Amino acid sequence: MDVLSGSIDVRDLLPSGDLDESSPLSAPDLRLLVDRLQIRSLRIKDKVRSYVLAHRAEFADLFSRCSLAAASADDLTRSLSGALRLLSDRPLDLEIQDLVSEIRAKRRELEERREALEVVRAVSALHRRLASAREDLRAMRLVATAEAVRDLKKGLSVADVEEGGSVENEPAVFGFLRKEWAECLDELQEVLAKNVLNCFQFEPENNRLIVRSVSKVEDVHYIKLHQMLEAMEIVGVLDYGLARVADLLIKRVIITSITNKSINVLVEVHDEGSLASCETILGIVPSSELQEDLDGTCLYSRLSQIVKFIYKFICFENAIWMQCFGRLTWPRMADLIITHFLSKAVPDDASKIAGFQNVIKRTADFETFLKEMKLISSTDRNEEKLSYFAHDVEVHFASRKRNEILASARNYLLQFNYDLPPENMSSVSLQASDGGENCVSVVDLLFQPDKCLVSKAVFHLMDLVHRALKDACLSPTRVAKEFYHAARDALLLYRAVIPIKLGKKLESISQVAIIIHNECQYLSQENLGLAFEYRADFPSGLQKHAVFVDIALSFHQMAENILQKQVQLVVSSLREAIDGADGFQNTHQPQHYESAKFGIEQVIFIIEKAHIMWKPLMPASTYKRAMCSVMDCVFSGITRDMLLLDDLAAEETLQLQRLIQMTLENLSSLFESLIADVDEKERFLNQNTWSQLDKMMSSLPKFRKLAELYDMPLKSITATWESGKLLSCGFTSSEVETFIKAIFADSPLRKECLQRIKNAND
Repeated sequence: MDVLSGSIDVRDLLPSGDLDESSPLSAPDLRLLVDRLQIRSLRIKDKVRSYVLAHRAEFADLFSRCSLAAASADDLTRSLSGALRLLSDRPLDLEIQDLVSEIRAKRRELEERREALEVVRAVSALHRRLASAREDLRAMRLVATAEAVRDLKKGLSVADVEEGGSVENEPAVFGFLRKEWAECLDELQEVLAKNVLNCFQFEPENNRLIVRSVSKVEDVHYIKLHQMLEAMEIVGVLDYGLARVADLLIKRVIITSITNKSINVLVEVHDEGSLASCETILGIVPSSELQEDLDGTCLYSRLSQIVKFIYKFICFENAIWMQCFGRLTWPRMADLIITHFLSKAVPDDASKIAGFQNVIKRTADFETFLKEMKLISSTDRNEEKLSYFAHDVEVHFASRKRNEILASARNYLLQFNYDLPPENMSSVSLQASDGGENCVSVVDLLFQPDKCLVSKAVFHLMDLVHRALKDACLSPTRVAKEFYHAARDALLLYRAVIPIKLGKKLESISQVAIIIHNECQYLSQENLGLAFEYRADFPSGLQKHAVFVDIALSFHQMAENILQKQVQLVVSSLREAIDGADGFQNTHQPQHYESAKFGIEQVIFIIEKAHIMWKPLMPASTYKRAMCSVMDCVFSGITRDMLLLDDLAAEETLQLQRLIQMTLENLSSLFESLIADVDEKERFLNQNTWSQLDKMMSSLPKFRKLAELYDMPLKSITATWESGKLLSCGFTSSEVETFIKAIFADSPLRKECLQRIKNAND
């Protein structure tokens, strides 16, 4: 059968030379193709016939099997049809289905009745148990009542309901039972709390606590204290029951024992044989003399007696009850001991830290005793509050010193009165000494060859900082860091307090503002020197972290802001005075001249007032800078107004010149204060002196040159411009042209000179 495998490609039946894939076949080719296909078909038929004849037996067996399979399928079809006819004639399956459903329903009904019966039995048992618990409560059998309440809590699934859950398909009766259980529990708690308190009697007038072993109820029942505590433990309300007792014990006994050193603790046991008369007394008895208790021996002894009393007569040596009592009392007791003893026992001086070891030992022994008494846990290290505090004595010492440093710094800044009397300030100068009754001190600036006046508050503040850093050099790393931060915080406290305290003074022209400027400048330079002075002596753990340059920069900026504010306020007043001269117009008229003269006099008065306020207080370099800024503003303002004038008369130029000369003459003493070495004989006749002043105030040479221009002929003015002297004084070509047009009438000469000025400018 290999002839049938594969496909026949008709192109193989055509001659390869006649085949063109891009063109259709011609008629002769098609006829040739048909003939060859017929021949090929005949060959295939012959081969198939030969194959079938060769395998005749196999094909006969295959056809026989197929015939038998078809006959079997027909027999099966007939049998199945007969069975289906039988079933359709008699519906037995429906009867069986009905019977099964009925049996299932009966069984379900029986199961539901059994469950209902169990619920009824459970409800009945729970109700009887509740009734029994109430009966026990009325009979004051509190332990039995507590056990019943505990068991009922589990049977009623109270815990699941309290956690926000719910019981599926639960009968409503369980809700009523839970309500009765809660009421029973409340009644039990009320009885327990009331009777527990009845066992304790505080007598403030006698300073004693009486603990009775039983509580009497309506003269019928006697309830033992340990039974009530046992009942509380069973129902899980021991904390609730002992909370009031613990609170009263803290307030009436423990606080007194800790805060009062002149007392003793006594314990008395009274047992006359009857149950009702058995009682124990814890008494606080005044001592005849004040006990010196440096290491806490007496304090811890008193507290140990109280704890023993609690352990034996209140908690009946029960570890669980004692632990509960400890949870209620120990946090407050520890805080009281730390506040009233340990914190006060922290040394005031670093040399006394070694002596604190006795306190550490006594404290550790006391906490070991508390562990034995089960007041605190022996495994929980967090409850060793006293030991933690005592072992951190270095930190507490440093913390106390830090608080003291900040408190002192705050007192210096808040209590110092910056409202200094004028007579005091006028008598103070930079030549004054640091001592005496003066409220200010003269200090040297580290990085300037100057002195300045600062308040005693800042002087003491900086002394405080130096002492703190010296202590840091002698202390361990942890303590040194506290001293370092205390020094920084003291300096930052100044920056926070003074601008608020003296805000109004800083916003007005005042000597107080100058003192604050001096203080900021002084603090800035002192802070720059602190790191160089102390870094090498700091502990190694602090050397890399000690930084003061940030504070120095902030104080420097603060000083600059205050100084600029004072200069701006003075300049503002000067501008108002200059504006009062009405632009120096028409000064050839007497009225206008007097107005301009008055304006100049006001300017001089304001500058002299600033000189009087600033000169005694400011460092020399700062004074020069401030005064030069003020006078530079004056000269530039007057020059600007005068150069804006037009059409000036000859007499008017003389008056303007006279005003300029008057200004320079009246300010001669101030000029002298700006020059360090002035020859008393030559004074301002010395050209070198004027050169120094011209360098200090850029508008002064222009102001002086303007006075000369008012007296110069036109050609001389032009020649001076061409020589560059006017340009070097600060004049511009437009100002010179405007000046010439204002003074000289229009003429060919003026035109020529103006043209020369333009050409020189080009």
